[in-house]
Amino acid sequence: MSPDTFPAEYFRRHDESDDFNFYTTPRMVVHIDDDAIATLTEFLREHLPATGGALLDLMSSWRSHLPPELPFARVVGLGMNQAEMDENPQLTEVVVHSLNQQPTLPFGDGVFDAAVCTVSVQYLTQPVEVFREVARVLKPGAPFIVSFSNRCFPTKAVAVWQSTDDKQHMELVARYFALAGGWQNIQAQYKPGMGGLFGIGGSDPLYVVWAVRAG
Repeated sequence: MSPDTFPAEYFRRHDESDDFNFYTTPRMVVHIDDDAIATLTEFLREHLPATGGALLDLMSSWRSHLPPELPFARVVGLGMNQAEMDENPQLTEVVVHSLNQQPTLPFGDGVFDAAVCTVSVQYLTQPVEVFREVARVLKPGAPFIVSFSNRCFPTKAVAVWQSTDDKQHMELVARYFALAGGWQNIQAQYKPGMGGLFGIGGSDPLYVVWAVRAG
């Protein structure tokens, strides 16, 4: 991380051990509840290209929550646990890769028609470099959709995430896009959790920040 973006301490974590140690055990669980999943799937239905093509599922796991009817011929999951991704019925390819060790993506320029990162952006220690790489591997006009809720693994979430609130998380991710370059039409949207009184006992909120590859 260069000094003109963020201080290095923003991306320190309570647990600085090798991420592969943390993710070596498969976790076949979803990290947002059913209502939030349904909200995310509908958002993806509205914003992913209906023409299909190739999609990159960044920091992938055993579920991607993609609309089942979208005609993607290629869905590449890039994540930390082979067993989890092998159980994901929407992936056509699996790549085990640590973005915190190596933010460079193992793909050519302009090969994807869309990219998503679902409930994982809070763990990136080099987010600007990763967002720059995502721009490189996307075609002009392709969207990159980053979603998150109010949950995380606290020992692995970066310090700047831990010390800011949900509204600031949206601003932070938007800044990742801006600093990375190569993006246009950066937007953010908050989807409140359904039900509950004063936010208590309702479903998980969903926050989405997205942009399209400049062309």
